[in-house]
Amino acid sequence: MVELITTRHPVPRARVQSMKEYHPPLGSREALRLDFNENTFACSPKVREALARISAADFTRYPEREPVEALVAAHLGLSKSQVALTNGVDEAIHVLFETFLESGDELLLPVPTYTMYEVYASATEANVVTVLAADDLQFPFERLLAAITPRTKIIAIANPNSPSGSAASREQIVELARRAPHAVVMIDEAYFHFHGETVIDLLDELPNLMVARTFSKAYGLAGLRLGILAGSAELMRWVRRVLSPYSVNSLALACLPPALEDTAYLDWYVSEVLKARAGFEAALDKAGIRRWPSCANFILVDIGSRHAEFVRLMRAAGVLVRDRSSDPGCDGRVRITIGTTEQMRHAVIVLNDAVASLKAASASQGDAQ
Repeated sequence: MVELITTRHPVPRARVQSMKEYHPPLGSREALRLDFNENTFACSPKVREALARISAADFTRYPEREPVEALVAAHLGLSKSQVALTNGVDEAIHVLFETFLESGDELLLPVPTYTMYEVYASATEANVVTVLAADDLQFPFERLLAAITPRTKIIAIANPNSPSGSAASREQIVELARRAPHAVVMIDEAYFHFHGETVIDLLDELPNLMVARTFSKAYGLAGLRLGILAGSAELMRWVRRVLSPYSVNSLALACLPPALEDTAYLDWYVSEVLKARAGFEAALDKAGIRRWPSCANFILVDIGSRHAEFVRLMRAAGVLVRDRSSDPGCDGRVRITIGTTEQMRHAVIVLNDAVASLKAASASQGDAQ
């Protein structure tokens, strides 16, 4: 007997229906981009030269990632069996979760943090266990240790963290890896160049440690979608079973070697951001705006109940910033990317005008009452 079909359309898995959604506030971004923590200036000129050398015939071939992976591994002081290139750090996270998380497992996550960890985990059958940071937004090390269970399968740590800019110490990361030998400890070093501290040298010493990096931030290659995942050869063997062999495109592979080679440009951009960050911090302090110490190329500030209006005023004046009020423990807080010193001088003027407008509006409302 033929079974009758009663549904009118295909139905996704229950997990997909219950997934947390992520809606990046994109759209028109023809302004000073202080909202996505990107490089706000340009990629290396050597990358532009590499793009100009690409022929029409080059587009007809499938990309070959292995030679560039070997180059990246050597650049990081690792063996090629320890490194995989990915389509941005997002693919690294997604593939890692698909490789290791199954029903009954736990992803341990200090929050607030990068939203996509929870999004990708929600597509698996694992449970997400969050550990909320205190109001100072420092890394909740002791509470994270206490939350480790036999079901903990992955501990994901952005270091430095977004949106807070805080960082876990090397000693804390080592202790976490040793306390949870049954779990992968994934350290997302997206903002490494602005922090200057890494644990990538510990991959041989800690077999459950993995490190993710991106070329979207300091290198200015966000549009090409390039990241890496690094770990022991044993862990990477399983990751490669899930990773698509062609997810990194030929343009990205052609541009990465010259980007890595141009250390002078990278050093210039990082030093420019660090100098601009110090100046912007001083301007925030002068304006009496509460901020959190940052080890990255952004600063989290406390605007209060008028946070949405502040973001609107900044956008109207040509400066994009990111409202993080919906993040756990971040009500009223806005994240501002740090660009070059010239860009941030302009941002200070716009910020002071926006704050003055908010104060004037509050005073008028007070008078009306």
